[in-house]
Amino acid sequence: MADASAAVDRIETKPRPTEAPSQSSKPQRRRWWLVPLAAVPLAVGVGLRQLSQSPEAATTAASLPVEVVALTAVDAYTVERQYAGEIVAQRRSALGFEQGGTVVEILVQEGDRISAGQPLARLDSRSLASQRQQLIAQRDQAVATLNELQNGPRQQSVAAAQAAVGDLEQQLALSVAQRDRRTDLYDRGAISREELDQQTFGTGALENRLAQAQSELDELLAGTRPEQIAAQTARIRQLDASIQAVDVDLAKSTITAPFAGRISQRLVDEGVVVSGGQPVVQLSEGNATEARIGIPADVADRLPLGSAQTVTVGEQPFSATVTALLPELESTSRTVTAVLTLNTAEELTLGQTARLVLTNTQPVSGFWLPSTALVQGEQGLWSVYVAAGDRISEATVTRQLVEVLHTEGDQVLVQGLVEAGDRIITSGTHRVVPGQTVSVPD
Repeated sequence: MADASAAVDRIETKPRPTEAPSQSSKPQRRRWWLVPLAAVPLAVGVGLRQLSQSPEAATTAASLPVEVVALTAVDAYTVERQYAGEIVAQRRSALGFEQGGTVVEILVQEGDRISAGQPLARLDSRSLASQRQQLIAQRDQAVATLNELQNGPRQQSVAAAQAAVGDLEQQLALSVAQRDRRTDLYDRGAISREELDQQTFGTGALENRLAQAQSELDELLAGTRPEQIAAQTARIRQLDASIQAVDVDLAKSTITAPFAGRISQRLVDEGVVVSGGQPVVQLSEGNATEARIGIPADVADRLPLGSAQTVTVGEQPFSATVTALLPELESTSRTVTAVLTLNTAEELTLGQTARLVLTNTQPVSGFWLPSTALVQGEQGLWSVYVAAGDRISEATVTRQLVEVLHTEGDQVLVQGLVEAGDRIITSGTHRVVPGQTVSVPD
């Protein structure tokens, strides 16, 4: 200290180049330069006191409280995936007339509930009704003819035929007697050959007429031939078929509901001339709905037909059964369409969004951790801070690499250089570094 004072004295006693040293300012300058020198012993004393403290006390003052979680090993995890689709009717038909014509009546409105077989619309069928009447008249005539053939000739006709045969027999007997007399006269030369030939010709003609009359009488007595009855019967069947064809056309002039449901769309009004097959009304089955949901092909392979699933529509869950997996991928989403029949009598609005939740268990060993425990490392690797040590309340921070296997909400499944029972720091990882001592709660 004496040397320092001497040095100060030497500095202060050096004269300034512009003015002479003043006796009154000399003590003030000495006090100004003595301030740093007085702080030196103070700093040295503080340092000595810090060095005199124990290492345990310094460590305790530097410990940072952290939250930890002990690792518990798992051998599998469950993945839950949600897939969306829509509610559709099991049956949906665009109904129209099979033949063209003028629409004269639409019997339903959009939104109407329809029962199976209920008439929905009608065409003008007056021409078909007229045609049917003509065919019925022709059939009646054919039936009358058949009855006449089956009943055979009347007694009056038979008696008339018998009388005609008897008359011809008498005429023939008279003609034969006259011919015999003329033959005798011709032999005696009393008459000419010409007179004999005339009488002979007349007798032959009567014989032919008698044979014809006898044949007609035999036909009347034998009755109608079976072939005639069969031919007339076939004619009646032909007319019956024509009437049935007209009846079919008449039935086709009215649209009837093939199943119970609701009218979702009315496409034409009365007075419109429609062609065959043109849609007139749209019918959707009301109480039989199904969900069609697209799922990935690999998931569809693990979805058995007939399995029970839960489909959520809006916020309401419904039990459903897998009834089909369509064989072709959907062109846009490249997914397999799963058809699930909803087991409910409740009538749902078609087109609503349906959600199917499927779970899949993956066998893998690992540990569940909060996502806040992850620390991002180099080259995309992840690591965690482990509170290592045998002491319960204090531990030393170490850093271990892990691999993220699965993420679910704020939890991650990892595996790596960690073991069951390790205490993983879950919060405040940005405040700790490897080798740091931390305070672990009991």
